[in-house]
Amino acid sequence: MNDSPSPAADGNLVNRNTPGDGAFAYPDSFTPGLDAARTLDASDPLAPIRNNFHIPRRKDGGDIMYFAGNSLGLQPKDVAARLNQELRDWADLAVDAHFDGVTPWYSYHETLTETGARLVGANPGEVVVMNSLTVNLHLMMVSFYRPSGKRSKIIIENCAFPSDTYAVKSQIAYHGYNPNDSLLELRPRQGELTLRTEDIIDTIKRHADETALLMMAGVNYFTGQAFDIAAITQEARRLGITVGWDLAHAAGNLELQLHEWGVDFAAWCNYKYLNSGPGAIAACFVHDRHAADADLPRFAGWWGNDPDTRFRMHLQPEFAPRHGADGWQISNPPIFAMAPVVTSYNLFDSIGMHRLRRKSRALTGYLQYLLDLLDDNRISILTPAGDRGCQLSLSFKEKGEEVFAALSREGVVCDFRKPDVIRVAPVPLYNRFQDVYEFARVLARQLGKNWE
Repeated sequence: MNDSPSPAADGNLVNRNTPGDGAFAYPDSFTPGLDAARTLDASDPLAPIRNNFHIPRRKDGGDIMYFAGNSLGLQPKDVAARLNQELRDWADLAVDAHFDGVTPWYSYHETLTETGARLVGANPGEVVVMNSLTVNLHLMMVSFYRPSGKRSKIIIENCAFPSDTYAVKSQIAYHGYNPNDSLLELRPRQGELTLRTEDIIDTIKRHADETALLMMAGVNYFTGQAFDIAAITQEARRLGITVGWDLAHAAGNLELQLHEWGVDFAAWCNYKYLNSGPGAIAACFVHDRHAADADLPRFAGWWGNDPDTRFRMHLQPEFAPRHGADGWQISNPPIFAMAPVVTSYNLFDSIGMHRLRRKSRALTGYLQYLLDLLDDNRISILTPAGDRGCQLSLSFKEKGEEVFAALSREGVVCDFRKPDVIRVAPVPLYNRFQDVYEFARVLARQLGKNWE
């Protein structure tokens, strides 16, 4: 199987080198009406990418309006072919497919080395696909959370994804400290709902001498706020604090430069914006400066071992970690779980995150424009206009859950988070401007507004 991007059956894959759209500028101002939305789609050079995805259908046969890519991305059409190839290799070659398969299983994870690195702005060797997100965060904290004496605190944002909070608290307790004393949550100012970068940095400065680790989400799952990873990382590291990021809502959503920004470690799942299927295998970044540090504590397993001695088995009883992020692997890669990731990363690599971000900004800008046209004081947008990815979180003063249920009945797929928030994520890979318009029109109708 060729590991370069391959078009779906309809041949509509857009390559990052497609001539003619390098200077394309999405609008930053909009006009109302369905025809205007269709005009935006007609001029969009990335519009054909949608044809590479399976779009679920409503009962009447029309496409649903899917805005839940921040929870589970849609299935790329090439996934089935790649999975079927691995099934054929298993059927035809059995164990010999580890070395003789179309994409040999022994080195299968290495097919993601370069595409994964480009996705998050890393050097080859700094990214490895393995495990699940929270497992990876735990493995990273085994190495990089090194509390000592007074310096035991971990800084996270308040309203972090629950799994992050659980993992951090359990790591603090595992190391013999009290989470009530050693967990420091960043909170918005009184009367505000999101964090300011200057307040985050001020907290880092005030607590630097008692903080061992800063570990935040690149994008907060609830508010949709995207944090200034570069500035926060720079300040924390200047003060001797190790920095890790949960990029579950950032990878495949934001342009990232993890190596350049000096992030110590990061982890992300691949099933949201990265479209690799429910519960997909996750990924990790470890900066090069840690790559050869064999003295870093870690939980070891044979697949993290130097491949030159890996098959010496019991003749090599001492763990010799492989250079780079691969050295944090524990078990051999699950091929059927990795196959969809290969498909997804190839697709992103063929387009380029900078192009997807241009469209994403336009889609969310258009959604905000339409919500402003609604002019309904029952709705407020939690997500800061200047600090966001694909997602807008809409807070409802009343009947938010009822509105969500009504949207669902009309073929709109988004999600509801208690107590009163509907999260809407127009994803540039497969969402159209027309989808955004139709969402706003359905929402207006449910709010009893006469709006077109």
